[in-house]
Amino acid sequence: MSLPVGVLALQGDVEKHIHHLNACGAMAVPVRQPKDLAGLAGIVLPGGESTTMSRLLRTSGLMEPLAEFMQAKPVLATCAGMILLAKEVDQLPYASFGLMDIAVARNAWGRQVFSFQEEILWRPAAGNGSKGPAAFKAIFIRAPRVVRMGPEVELLAELRGEPVAVRQGKLVALTFHPELTGDLRVHRWFLEELVAAASKAGVKAVDPLA
Repeated sequence: MSLPVGVLALQGDVEKHIHHLNACGAMAVPVRQPKDLAGLAGIVLPGGESTTMSRLLRTSGLMEPLAEFMQAKPVLATCAGMILLAKEVDQLPYASFGLMDIAVARNAWGRQVFSFQEEILWRPAAGNGSKGPAAFKAIFIRAPRVVRMGPEVELLAELRGEPVAVRQGKLVALTFHPELTGDLRVHRWFLEELVAAASKAGVKAVDPLA
């Protein structure tokens, strides 16, 4: 039995995250309503349009159940997902979840026409079997900027001296889109964290990476 992992599927780049999770051996499940959260070991908040996603979270009735879920289970938030997770966000008409102690500036790396790819170094080695940093191609599309990190937030990767991947306990947030390349290492690393968290909580789960 594969580890069940949700992908918030109200709007945004859902299918590619599902593909990457399944390719790593997980059982990815789209989450559109509160009942879809049942039995999941963690969730991905994908990139997309943060204002639209915020509105749909409220109209779907998912806002409060998902907030409660994410206080207990691991989360991988990418691009707009990072905005939803952040404690402070500029110019977002709806309140974010506020679960990660970071301040985020929306679209601060430039508009969509200024999208770019850049090689970064991922500090946890993203499952490459090495203790050193792993070289990693990252794709940035209307990416947010992390303008403040709280004392409990760990830097995982940076670009030009700025944070582009951060972690606070079981919460991981990226300014870029790991699902848009064929590199599975971020998703695989995240699944390893999910398995470890499930094991610590006493939940029996099959390691999808074994």
